[in-house]
Amino acid sequence: MPAIQLTPAQRKEHRAAAHHLDPVVMIGGEGLTPAVLKEAEAALKAHGLIKIRVFSDDRVAREALLATLADQLDAAPIQHIGKLLVLWKPLEEKAAPVVVDESRRPGPRVVKILKFSKSGSQRAQVKKLTVLGNERISAGGLVKRAKKRVTSPKKRQQD
Repeated sequence: MPAIQLTPAQRKEHRAAAHHLDPVVMIGGEGLTPAVLKEAEAALKAHGLIKIRVFSDDRVAREALLATLADQLDAAPIQHIGKLLVLWKPLEEKAAPVVVDESRRPGPRVVKILKFSKSGSQRAQVKKLTVLGNERISAGGLVKRAKKRVTSPKKRQQD
Protein backbone atom coordinates (compact mmCIF):
# COMPACT_ATOMS: atom_id res chain seq x y z
CA MET A 1 0.00 0.00 0.00
CA PRO A 2 1.25 3.52 -0.66
CA ALA A 3 2.19 5.75 2.22
CA ILE A 4 -0.33 8.24 3.59
CA GLN A 5 -0.24 11.58 1.78
CA LEU A 6 -0.35 14.70 3.97
CA THR A 7 -0.63 18.39 3.22
CA PRO A 8 2.32 20.59 4.15
CA ALA A 9 0.27 22.11 7.00
CA GLN A 10 -0.51 18.68 8.46
CA ARG A 11 3.14 17.67 8.11
CA LYS A 12 4.16 20.85 9.93
CA GLU A 13 1.80 20.07 12.83
CA HIS A 14 3.21 16.56 13.18
CA ARG A 15 6.80 17.85 13.04
CA ALA A 16 6.00 20.24 15.89
CA ALA A 17 4.39 17.45 17.93
CA ALA A 18 7.40 15.17 17.34
CA HIS A 19 9.94 17.78 18.43
CA HIS A 20 9.99 16.72 22.09
CA LEU A 21 9.82 12.97 21.43
CA ASP A 22 12.73 10.61 21.97
CA PRO A 23 13.53 7.86 19.43
CA VAL A 24 11.65 4.66 20.28
CA VAL A 25 13.15 2.46 17.55
CA MET A 26 16.84 2.22 16.66
CA ILE A 27 18.11 0.79 13.38
CA GLY A 28 21.67 -0.51 13.61
CA GLY A 29 24.20 -2.02 11.24
CA GLU A 30 21.89 -4.90 10.29
CA GLY A 31 19.53 -2.47 8.58
CA LEU A 32 15.81 -3.01 8.26
CA THR A 33 15.20 -6.45 9.79
CA PRO A 34 11.82 -8.07 10.46
CA ALA A 35 12.33 -7.42 14.18
CA VAL A 36 12.84 -3.70 13.54
CA LEU A 37 9.70 -3.61 11.37
CA LYS A 38 7.70 -5.38 14.06
CA GLU A 39 8.92 -3.00 16.75
CA ALA A 40 8.21 0.07 14.62
CA GLU A 41 4.72 -1.21 13.85
CA ALA A 42 4.00 -1.81 17.55
CA ALA A 43 5.27 1.69 18.42
CA LEU A 44 3.12 3.28 15.69
CA LYS A 45 0.08 1.38 16.90
CA ALA A 46 0.69 2.53 20.48
CA HIS A 47 1.78 6.14 19.90
CA GLY A 48 0.82 7.15 16.38
CA LEU A 49 3.84 9.46 16.01
CA ILE A 50 7.34 8.04 16.49
CA LYS A 51 10.98 8.90 15.97
CA ILE A 52 13.43 6.35 14.64
CA ARG A 53 17.21 6.70 14.98
CA VAL A 54 19.35 5.23 12.19
CA PHE A 55 22.99 4.47 12.92
CA SER A 56 24.17 4.87 9.33
CA ASP A 57 26.23 7.65 7.79
CA ASP A 58 24.79 7.27 4.29
CA ARG A 59 22.11 9.94 3.74
CA VAL A 60 20.74 8.33 0.58
CA ALA A 61 20.31 5.01 2.40
CA ARG A 62 18.43 6.79 5.22
CA GLU A 63 16.11 8.44 2.67
CA ALA A 64 15.42 5.04 1.11
CA LEU A 65 14.88 3.57 4.58
CA LEU A 66 12.30 6.26 5.41
CA ALA A 67 10.41 5.56 2.18
CA THR A 68 10.53 1.80 2.75
CA LEU A 69 9.34 2.10 6.35
CA ALA A 70 6.48 4.41 5.38
CA ASP A 71 5.44 2.06 2.57
CA GLN A 72 5.60 -1.17 4.58
CA LEU A 73 3.94 0.25 7.71
CA ASP A 74 1.26 2.27 5.85
CA ALA A 75 2.50 5.41 7.58
CA ALA A 76 3.24 8.96 6.49
CA PRO A 77 6.88 10.08 6.37
CA ILE A 78 6.98 13.33 8.34
CA GLN A 79 10.63 14.30 8.58
CA HIS A 80 14.19 13.15 7.95
CA ILE A 81 16.68 15.31 9.79
CA GLY A 82 20.16 14.02 10.41
CA LYS A 83 19.95 10.44 11.62
CA LEU A 84 16.36 10.82 12.87
CA LEU A 85 13.29 9.71 10.95
CA VAL A 86 9.76 10.68 11.99
CA LEU A 87 6.74 8.59 11.00
CA TRP A 88 3.04 9.13 11.66
CA LYS A 89 0.09 6.81 11.39
CA PRO A 90 -3.43 7.64 12.61
CA LEU A 91 -4.34 5.77 15.78
CA GLU A 92 -7.03 3.14 15.47
CA GLU A 93 -10.36 3.96 17.07
CA LYS A 94 -10.92 2.23 20.37
CA ALA A 95 -14.00 0.14 21.00
CA ALA A 96 -17.10 2.01 22.13
CA PRO A 97 -17.11 2.60 25.90
CA VAL A 98 -19.29 0.32 27.98
CA VAL A 99 -22.57 1.99 28.87
CA VAL A 100 -23.36 1.71 32.57
CA ASP A 101 -26.99 1.15 33.40
CA GLU A 102 -28.12 3.97 35.71
CA SER A 103 -30.32 1.62 37.72
CA ARG A 104 -27.30 -0.51 38.66
CA ARG A 105 -25.29 2.27 40.26
CA PRO A 106 -24.84 2.27 44.04
CA GLY A 107 -27.86 3.86 45.64
CA PRO A 108 -28.13 5.95 48.77
CA ARG A 109 -27.32 4.23 52.03
CA VAL A 110 -28.16 5.13 55.59
CA VAL A 111 -25.18 5.57 57.92
CA LYS A 112 -25.27 5.96 61.71
CA ILE A 113 -22.86 8.49 63.18
CA LEU A 114 -22.00 8.51 66.87
CA LYS A 115 -20.91 11.84 68.37
CA PHE A 116 -19.43 11.48 71.83
CA SER A 117 -19.51 14.28 74.36
CA LYS A 118 -16.24 16.03 75.10
CA SER A 119 -16.42 15.33 78.83
CA GLY A 120 -17.39 11.70 78.36
CA SER A 121 -20.12 11.89 81.03
CA GLN A 122 -23.07 12.06 78.63
CA ARG A 123 -24.40 9.55 76.18
CA ALA A 124 -23.23 9.61 72.61
CA GLN A 125 -25.60 11.23 70.16
CA VAL A 126 -26.74 9.00 67.31
CA LYS A 127 -27.37 10.64 63.95
CA LYS A 128 -28.64 8.84 60.87
CA LEU A 129 -27.47 10.28 57.56
CA THR A 130 -28.27 9.31 54.01
CA VAL A 131 -25.07 9.05 51.98
CA LEU A 132 -25.21 8.98 48.19
CA GLY A 133 -22.88 6.94 45.98
CA ASN A 134 -20.51 9.84 45.34
CA GLU A 135 -20.27 10.91 49.00
CA ARG A 136 -18.26 9.77 51.97
CA ILE A 137 -18.15 10.43 55.69
CA SER A 138 -15.07 12.26 56.97
CA ALA A 139 -13.41 11.51 60.30
CA GLY A 140 -15.30 14.42 61.90
CA GLY A 141 -18.67 13.04 60.83
CA LEU A 142 -19.17 15.43 57.94
CA VAL A 143 -20.54 14.33 54.57
CA LYS A 144 -18.12 15.10 51.77
CA ARG A 145 -18.72 14.75 48.06
CA ALA A 146 -16.19 12.92 45.97
CA LYS A 147 -14.08 15.24 43.88
CA LYS A 148 -14.51 15.08 40.16
CA ARG A 149 -11.65 13.12 38.65
CA VAL A 150 -9.26 15.38 36.76
CA THR A 151 -7.59 13.86 33.73
CA SER A 152 -4.76 15.26 31.70
CA PRO A 153 -5.47 16.76 28.26
CA LYS A 154 -3.53 13.92 26.66
CA LYS A 155 -5.72 11.28 28.33
CA ARG A 156 -8.89 13.19 27.38
CA GLN A 157 -7.76 13.22 23.76
CA GLN A 158 -7.26 9.43 23.77
CA ASP A 159 -10.74 8.70 25.14
